[in-house]
Amino acid sequence: MSDTIAAVATGGSVSAIGIVRVSGPLSVSLMDALFRPADGKAMSQHRDRQLVYGTLLDGNGRTLDLCLCTLSRAPRSYTGEDTAELQCHGSPVVLRAALEALFALGARQAEAGEFTKRAFLNGRMDLTQAEAVVDIIDAETPLAARNAASQLGGAISRRTEEIYRHLTHICSHYHAVLDYPDEDIPPFTLAEYAAVLDAAAADLRALLATFSRGQFLEKGVRTAILGRPNAGKSSLLNALLGYERAIVTDIPGTTRDTLSERCLLGGVALRLTDTAGVRETADAVESLGVERAVAAAEDAQLVIAVFDLSRGWDAEDDAVLALAERCAVRIAAANKSDCAPRWDAARLSAHFDSVCIVSAREKTGLDALGAAVAAAFPMPEADSGEILTNARQADAVRRALEYLCGARGAMAAGFAPDAVLTECEGAMDALGALSGRSVREDVTQEIFSRFCVGK
Repeated sequence: MSDTIAAVATGGSVSAIGIVRVSGPLSVSLMDALFRPADGKAMSQHRDRQLVYGTLLDGNGRTLDLCLCTLSRAPRSYTGEDTAELQCHGSPVVLRAALEALFALGARQAEAGEFTKRAFLNGRMDLTQAEAVVDIIDAETPLAARNAASQLGGAISRRTEEIYRHLTHICSHYHAVLDYPDEDIPPFTLAEYAAVLDAAAADLRALLATFSRGQFLEKGVRTAILGRPNAGKSSLLNALLGYERAIVTDIPGTTRDTLSERCLLGGVALRLTDTAGVRETADAVESLGVERAVAAAEDAQLVIAVFDLSRGWDAEDDAVLALAERCAVRIAAANKSDCAPRWDAARLSAHFDSVCIVSAREKTGLDALGAAVAAAFPMPEADSGEILTNARQADAVRRALEYLCGARGAMAAGFAPDAVLTECEGAMDALGALSGRSVREDVTQEIFSRFCVGK
């Protein structure tokens, strides 16, 4: 990492402010060459983290912009290296010209995630904190953003670091007694550490239990909207989204394919899929749509089944009911409550977790539908940041837990201490992979490939 990198950190579209980031040994000298502070002093003469107003020049000394510049010198910077930031007006032309001037003087284009990767490699953050940078950028709900912010502050690291420290103490005590038998070291007995291993295993088990909800937090709940033709599925989709996304007509079979969108309902991120009306049909195209509706229901983590209160119950509703029951979590939306009901929605209660009376056309009953979704997918408290949201983290915790259970089992079976310690060391390796202590280079590369350029 002896080279200097630069990138636009605010994307390529026109915006009020555009930020160019620089990191590496040339950062300060590049600012001296291209930025003229209004106070007449060289940029290198200003203190760290001070916003300085001045003129940004191109490689030929011509004015590019009037902007702000700040320096952060190693090691007290985001990357742990000398860094600089130019806060310009958000013209893509100006930002590109600034980059070209930096490249001409020895910087190179930063790769995706390279700023955060350097922060990780320089010990400014561990791997769980680095992953939280992407999570906070991609967060779709306030809960997800709070969880990512807490992880960025080291919430998971602090929790697992204590377990790692306990295991290190156990292993070092054993090896000290083994290697220095003549020293005045307290004798090593496995029994005294049984409670420590039990507590560590319980802590990891509780952490791992957050992963399923963490997946909903990060990716959203796969949700299929089912119903007979003209039950109001597309109208409900539009009402939930707040705009006319799906075509709505009085002609049965208008929706012939699945239509997917994301929305926030009851504080839960949903990956909504509107589907074709479920019915027997001779139309080949509509039949394919029905097949896709069935597939969406079978893949869904939540089904919202829409029933038309204004029409009599018939075999098509029975087919929707049977299809909905293939999903573990089911909510019924008894629609068209603004019309005279032809049947009692209470008949749905035995088949669904919740029954909501709604009018997609009048946009009534949506709050009740949101409350039903929130009750079906309660999110753990995110302020602590201790919700696992990606498979890599969950796998590392799962492996650490398996090793701890193996250590406890070896202890209960009366195995020799070295057998127990082997399991403890395996748990330490797994926790090291979680934080990045012992992570492989290919894994690191895969993680940072998720980032955008400039982060």
